[in-house]
Amino acid sequence: MPASATKSLRVAVLADSDTRWKWGALTAERLTPAAAEVRLDGYLLRGRATPTARQLKEVGVRADSLREVTGVEFLREMSEASYDVLVLALVGGGVQAMLHGLRAAWGSGQRPVVVTGYVGVVYEKLADGLLLRHGADLVLANSRHDADRFRAVYEGVGADASAVTEVALPFLGGTPYTGEHEPYTVVFAAQPSVPDNRRDRTYLLNRLIEHARKHPEREVLLKLRSKPGEHTTHIEELPYQKLAQGTDLPTNFRLVYGHMGEVLDRTDLLVTVSSTAALEALHRRIPTAVLTDLGIREALGNHHFTGSGCLASWEQLDAGHRPVPDEEWVARQGVAADGLYATAFDAARERIAKLLDRPGGLPPLTPYYTPETAPGYLPGILARHHLGPDGAPLPGAPAADKAPGPVRQIVRRAARGAYRHGVQRVAPVIRRMGEL
Repeated sequence: MPASATKSLRVAVLADSDTRWKWGALTAERLTPAAAEVRLDGYLLRGRATPTARQLKEVGVRADSLREVTGVEFLREMSEASYDVLVLALVGGGVQAMLHGLRAAWGSGQRPVVVTGYVGVVYEKLADGLLLRHGADLVLANSRHDADRFRAVYEGVGADASAVTEVALPFLGGTPYTGEHEPYTVVFAAQPSVPDNRRDRTYLLNRLIEHARKHPEREVLLKLRSKPGEHTTHIEELPYQKLAQGTDLPTNFRLVYGHMGEVLDRTDLLVTVSSTAALEALHRRIPTAVLTDLGIREALGNHHFTGSGCLASWEQLDAGHRPVPDEEWVARQGVAADGLYATAFDAARERIAKLLDRPGGLPPLTPYYTPETAPGYLPGILARHHLGPDGAPLPGAPAADKAPGPVRQIVRRAARGAYRHGVQRVAPVIRRMGEL
C-alpha cells in the first residue's frame, strides 16, 4: 500500500445543501483509508439551500469544523490552506465554477486531489451535468450502469474519461430486512420536486391516506425531507405537510422526519416515485415499490427503474402486492445487497493514493469547458459565482475577511426566509392566478 494511505490526511468538503453535505461528507469518509488519521473540514456554500442547524443535525455527519462561506471566500481559503483531498458536493454549475476558480487560485503549485459526483440517481441532464463536472481528478459513478454512461458521454465529445471511477452511494448500509414488523409499516418517501404540481402531489397524498384507511392494522408513514421554510437540493413549493392541513387523517397515519436509515429500520414496504431511498431500501432487501400511478416518465425519474421489478401502482399495493426486485438490475445499480459493498470504494481509494504519491504533484485542473470550447455558456456560469472568464474573482465579489456580525446574520436569515416564503406561498398563488 502506498505510504500516503497510512499518513494523516486533511480533507475538505464543499456542499450547497443538506443532501449534498451528507453525500460529500460520507463520501470523504469512504474514500480515506481506515488506518489514516483524518481531519474533515466542512464548508457550506451560501445560497437558497444552505442547510439549517436542524437539517445538519438530522444528517448526523460529524466534521472537525463546519462553516458557511461564499464561493469567493472558499477559493481564497483553498489558496491558503493545505488539503490532501477536496470533495465538491455541488450542483453541476457550482462544480464547474469552483474548478475554474481553483485552477486560477492554485496555478501550477501543490494542490489536493479533487473529487466530485452525484448524490443519487442520475435521470436527467446527463450530458449537461457530466460536462459541468469534467475537470475533477475523480468523477464518481454510483454504479456500474452510471460508470458506463459517464464514460460514453466523455468519450463521445472527445473529453478525457479517465476520471470516471465506479463506487457506490456512500450512505447505503444498515441492518438487512429479516421479516415483518409489528405493526407492519408502510413508508412513503417524499421528494421535494417530484411530482412538481399540486394535483399530482395531492393525488399521492390521498392515495397514501386511503391505503392507511384500507389497512387499519398497518402503520403508514409519510417520510418528509424538510420542514416548511427549509430547502433541500430541490425547491419544494408544495410541502406535503401543508397539503395535509385540514385533512381528517386516520390514526394509523403519521408524518415523520428524521434520518432515513432509522426509518428504514422499521419499514416493511418502501413506496416512492423515484427517491434514492428506494436504493437504500433495496440494499437492505426491504420490499420496495416505485409508483406508476402518474405514468412512467422521464420527468418523474421513475423511468430509471424500468427492469427493476419494483414498478407498481397503489391499486396493486392496496391489494397486497409486494414487488420482487430483479437481482441483475439491482447489481448494476450499485446496490450491493450481496455483501460486496465493503469493497465498493477500494478502486477510488487506490486512485487517490496514487495521485497523492505522484512525483512533482498534480497538474493544473483541466475542465472540458473553457472560454474557447464554450464561450457562450461558461462565462455565465462563472459570473453567477462572481468569477470572471479566467476563474479569478470579479471586482466587488462578496468575500468578507471575517465572520458576519450579528446584524448581518439577522438580515441574511430574514432575506433567506423571505425567499423561501415567496417560493412556497407566493409563487404557487401567482401560478394559479395565471391559469385562470
